[in-house]
Amino acid sequence: MEAELKNRYPEAIRTKTGLRYVVKKKGDGERFPKIGTRVKVHYQGSLLDGRIFDSSIQRGKPTEFRVGEVIEGWNEALVTMSAGEERTLIIPPELGYGEMGYPGIIPPNSYLIFEVHLLSF
Repeated sequence: MEAELKNRYPEAIRTKTGLRYVVKKKGDGERFPKIGTRVKVHYQGSLLDGRIFDSSIQRGKPTEFRVGEVIEGWNEALVTMSAGEERTLIIPPELGYGEMGYPGIIPPNSYLIFEVHLLSF
C-alpha cells in the first residue's frame, strides 16, 4: 500500500501518524482552528477506487462541526489548516473508520481520500 500511495500522491506530505496530505491552495495563514473550534467546510470523500461515499459539494451545502467531533485524520489535518485552505487528505484506516469501517458505506480497513476546503471558523 505504501508504494501505491507514494505513486499516486508523490507530492504528499506524510505525518508521523501516517496521515498524508497535499496542499492544493494555501489559506490565509493567520489563524488555525483548535480542538473544540466550530468550522465550516466543503468536502468530498472517496475510497481509493474512486467511489464517492459522501460530499457536501454534491449536496450544495457546506457542513459545520467542532474539531474533535470527526475522524482523527480530519482532526489532525484541520488544526494545521487556515481559512481558505484546500487540501487532499489521504487518511489511513487507523485514523478513519478502522477495522469496523462504516457498515454499508465504507469497507473495513479502508484508506479514505478527502478533498477538504476549510471555508471559515
